[in-house]
Amino acid sequence: MRRLKCIVAYDGTDYSGFQVQPDQITIQGEIEAALERVTGEKIQIFGSGRTDAGVHARGQVIHFDTASHIPLDKWRFVLNNQLPDAIVIRSVEEAEASFHARFDVRVKEYRYCIDNDPVADVFRHRYADHIRYPLDVEAMQQAASHLVGEHDFTSFCSAKTFVEDKVRTVYHLSVDRRGHEVWVTCRGNGFLYNMVRIIVGTLVEVGQGKRDPQEVKEILAACDRERAGKTAPAKGLTMWEVFYDGQISKD
Repeated sequence: MRRLKCIVAYDGTDYSGFQVQPDQITIQGEIEAALERVTGEKIQIFGSGRTDAGVHARGQVIHFDTASHIPLDKWRFVLNNQLPDAIVIRSVEEAEASFHARFDVRVKEYRYCIDNDPVADVFRHRYADHIRYPLDVEAMQQAASHLVGEHDFTSFCSAKTFVEDKVRTVYHLSVDRRGHEVWVTCRGNGFLYNMVRIIVGTLVEVGQGKRDPQEVKEILAACDRERAGKTAPAKGLTMWEVFYDGQISKD
């Protein structure tokens, strides 16, 4: 058996998230179906994390085991030939038998895109949340700085989660304006259910002048989901990159 590691990009708009679900079209389901057509094997893939319905990925990492003798340099071609246009295998490499796409993750980076122009960009509506009113990016960055570090992120976690330990470490959180777009970049050792989208929703309220940047410290300390802002729409969120040992500094 061989263990292969792949980097996958996808447009999550028309999918019910990454993980296989009964009677739903998912990213995992499409890739596993393509693998079966290519190899004749029933193969289960393992992802670095689960993305929700409508969330995209530029650098999702998966691994799987196969007995196939397809040459390494042919895998990307044969899989992409079997996948829908919205899912692309960006790279394939051999991995150690001990490698696990999820359990070996050290750092994940998500990016959220806001189309902050009076008129929505029709070519970005699948990948950016349109907010037509001006946003104070400097205030948003001030608020974001209070979330960097190791904290209990209960206030920024969906009430639907069953995870008991809600302590996570955010290594980097920035808000930048690039033309008419505002980008929120969040890098951490792991994220709770809807955590990044709730952070973004709260920062947007700061940017709109509905909250003071200092209030974010109080929200964090309260450990109460009701204190934070709305959950930002899924379409603006992209799993940007996943890092393993030796790939990145946590600074």
